Parts: sequence; structure tokens; C-alpha cells
Amino acid sequence: MTDLLNAVERTALLTAALRAAETRRADRLYEDPYAARLVGEAGEGLLAEVRAATFPPDRPRTLPSTPDYNAIRTRFFDDFLQRAAREPEMTQIVLAPAGMDSRAYRLPWPGHLRYFEVDRPAVLAFKEERLRGVAPRVDHRTVAVDLTSKDWEGRLVAAGYDPARPSTWLLEGLLYYIPEPDTHRMLERVAAVTAPGSRIAADIVNAAALTLPHMQGLLNVFAKWGCPWLFGSDEPEALFDRYGYEVRAVQPGEPAADFGRWPDPVPERHVKDVRRVFFVHGRRR
Repeated sequence: MTDLLNAVERTALLTAALRAAETRRADRLYEDPYAARLVGEAGEGLLAEVRAATFPPDRPRTLPSTPDYNAIRTRFFDDFLQRAAREPEMTQIVLAPAGMDSRAYRLPWPGHLRYFEVDRPAVLAFKEERLRGVAPRVDHRTVAVDLTSKDWEGRLVAAGYDPARPSTWLLEGLLYYIPEPDTHRMLERVAAVTAPGSRIAADIVNAAALTLPHMQGLLNVFAKWGCPWLFGSDEPEALFDRYGYEVRAVQPGEPAADFGRWPDPVPERHVKDVRRVFFVHGRRR
């Protein structure tokens, strides 16, 4: 199975494994009936590595609870996309990268919407095979191209995307895995093909999350997989503002991003040397 996928896609499989585990909970925040199918037999091993780092048997947990974080993140972005899709002028949603996401199959969507998934050809081929026989619930269009390529925008347009019309973009599980120059380039390129009024959402960590000693257990897992965390921002609002987006950044555990599941205190933004994750969401001016 993993012969098709490079190291970075292990994180997509991990997300699917976490979503499958969440779906089995009685108090689940969402239901993803396709997650177990997508991750297959790899799920148990991936979850075991993350659990061993997050919940050590010999000392208190100091890392963020990955299962709770993933559950909150998925539900937060589910709600964001569903709200965007209900806007009469919104006709396009883009997931970049798409990974093992199944929202096109598990959530209801209005009939006028075009739903684009952008990712490497091997990822989309793997996903298509795993979901063979399952029909998407939306006008679903895949764009098999690496986001580092010079022409992914042209490939997206060729698939039916219209840069002149409002769109909604989700950059989930992306920005902390790419170097800072690539993050800026990615936001610049997305802004160049989004009309005013378009919406955007992303998750991003702060700079301290990349270096704090108590984060090393989790950071080491991702580094061993070949996908280290490379970028964080203490001012995500300013980062997105630079490219024409007016956004809010909320942390898991704050009222807009809690859902009764975040187990840790949420430090005020002025507190230094603490780990943070932000859910950034807003509009193109």
C-alpha cells in the first residue's frame, strides 16, 4: 500500500486513522464512514506510534492530545465548509492538498457546487481505488498535480475552476510541513486565483511548537516518517493579511473551537514559550 505514497502522505493516512477512531466513539464529533476504508491496515501502527509519544505510560502527558485535536479540527473545518457552501454566491470549493479526506462523500452539498481535490497523482489514485464504488455527493473533480509544480493553477482551471468567481479553499494539514518561503509562495499563488469575497481556512502552529523540548516526542515521530514540521507563525492574521485575506485565528479550546473536547488550558496570546495551534479562517478582500 505505502509503496504508492511518499513519506508526507503518512500524515494523510494518520488523519484517516484518527477519523476512523473518532467515528467509533459514542461521543464522536462527526462520523466518517470511509476513514477506516481509506487507511486500511496501516491505521493501527500509525495510531500506536502517535499514542506512545502522546500518552507515555511513565509520566504525565505534556503533548497536545492528538485524537482530541484531530476531532476538533475536522469538525471545525466541516462546519466552515458547510457554512461556505450555503452562501448563494459560493459555487467552488478547493481542498489543497486533499489527502485521504472524504468530505465530498460523507457530507451533504448543494447541487450548484463544484468540489475540487488537488493532490499528487499517486495519492488520488490510491484514494480512488480505496473508494471504488462509492459515489461523491457533489460535482467532484480531481486535479492530479503536485502543489510544488509550476502549473497546478492551470490544471485546476482546466478542471473547471473559475478564478473570477468566489471560491472556498481549505489548506488542511499543509503549512507546518513546508518551509517558510514555500508557505508564502503557496498563499501568494492561492490569492492570485481567488476572487474578492472568497473564503480560506488553514491550520498552522506557532513558532515555539517547533522547538519546545516537551514537543520533541511528537516532532520526532513526524521527522522519523520523513515529514518534519518546518514552519510556524506567531501572527497568523498578519501572515494571511499580507496576501489579501482578513482572517481570525482561534485555538482549540477557545469557545469557537472546543466542542467539549479540548482537555488543556488555552494560554492567552501574549504568553510566550507555549505550544499553539491556530485554525485560521476568513475572506479575501
